[in-house]
Amino acid sequence: MFSLTLAGARAALRRRDFSARELTAAYLGAIEALNPKLNAFITVTSELALRQADAADTALARGEAENLTGIPLAIKDLFCTEGVRTTAGGRILAPFVPPYESTVTANLLRDGAVFLGKANLDEFAMGSSNMTSAFGPVTNPWTRPGDASPLVPGGSSGGSAAAVAARLALGATATDTGGSIRQPASFCGIAGIKPTYGRCSRWGIVAFASSLDQAGPVARTVEDCAILLGSMAGHDPKDSTSADRPVPDFAAACQRGVKGLRIGVPREYRSDDMPPEIEALWQQGLAWLREAGAETVDVSLPHTKYGLATYYIVAPAEASSNLARYDGVRFGARTEGADLTEMYESTRAAGFGAEVRRRILIGTYVLSAGYYDAYYLRAQKVRALILRDFTEVFARVDALLTPTAPSAAFAQGERMDDPVKMYLNDVFTVPANMSGIPGLSVPAGLDAQGLPLGLQVLGKPFDEETVFAVGAALERAAGFTALPSLRAGG
Repeated sequence: MFSLTLAGARAALRRRDFSARELTAAYLGAIEALNPKLNAFITVTSELALRQADAADTALARGEAENLTGIPLAIKDLFCTEGVRTTAGGRILAPFVPPYESTVTANLLRDGAVFLGKANLDEFAMGSSNMTSAFGPVTNPWTRPGDASPLVPGGSSGGSAAAVAARLALGATATDTGGSIRQPASFCGIAGIKPTYGRCSRWGIVAFASSLDQAGPVARTVEDCAILLGSMAGHDPKDSTSADRPVPDFAAACQRGVKGLRIGVPREYRSDDMPPEIEALWQQGLAWLREAGAETVDVSLPHTKYGLATYYIVAPAEASSNLARYDGVRFGARTEGADLTEMYESTRAAGFGAEVRRRILIGTYVLSAGYYDAYYLRAQKVRALILRDFTEVFARVDALLTPTAPSAAFAQGERMDDPVKMYLNDVFTVPANMSGIPGLSVPAGLDAQGLPLGLQVLGKPFDEETVFAVGAALERAAGFTALPSLRAGG
């Protein structure tokens, strides 16, 4: 069972090769065996999953299968799930049990999915390593040969990515504010897509930076991501930023091929200090696409170099505003004080970890009187220029190909004492969030230490179909079959 992709498991369920209950029980057993080592799940919902699996078997017996009937998934613990604790990876929300379901997870339930539990994440999705969770770090199921040092799975969706890579789920929901789907997918050797901003509803997802956050899936293959996105996406009147557009058949787009497509190669994504193996993989990816019938074109995105600095003004500013609600009165756990002010201070000091406090402080500073124009307003103007660059380039090309991350997964504890170095992990992914365009990470090779590396496909707004077509072509050419050492069934 564990060797099956999501698409393969779906076909096997419909053939009745095994039941949804058997499939779910196998994954719950894998979680029981491996989660103590990986810490990929904060909450495991065994009883709920088995009830949902039984309902799926009833639907399958009646010939009423939906898109995901009987498919076991992990849900990032940023998505509100009715009656199931939702923590956002933080102490302050540790006791929170939502009385409602997020739109994305409601769509998955509508289509018959089985929820195995809530996946670990960086606190309030703030991090590139999954080391900031109040519930402990997630361990990447990949290891360096001959080196037992635990590696980070990437962040913030590290629990989701680790669960999928270790065969603890067939797919998972994730969110991406500055690369939090694509970077963990790259680190864990799986696929993951951040769709166009507005493609998936944000309603019921705990907010980090509202103009950047976007939900998307991680899964073992590009096709599996396409199947999941087909269920997750859609217009939602409860979200004012949700796009009222039809949801295409993303899975069908994976079979299109790339013949005749023009693939842009942005020169600004190349730097003198880029590791040679990242550059070599990038060139190999371009060669694969040319062999498949695409044309590669050098392009320029001149304002890309400002993307990271702009992001770390806009995102903390929005975070400081969004997290103001966690004050011990309206939301979250409370720490008592002698008066209201002391209660606020005590609650937030005890409830937020160091990285969240750092970003709140940065955000409050750039929004404060005397600095708003100098920092936040200027950052929004640069953001508009970044979007203009992409718009002009996409008038000439169909998609872009870049590396996903500047390195493979690093060890837990490495880089942790230097926040700026940690922020540089997002250098290739942030521009897609600043401009709202879709981005897909595809596992494409291994570094010299045997760790996975990803290539990133960027596309035009609401043209995920072309992104999937290019990603699937890369996947076929790469033939990536390497597996992590720590996994179910292996």
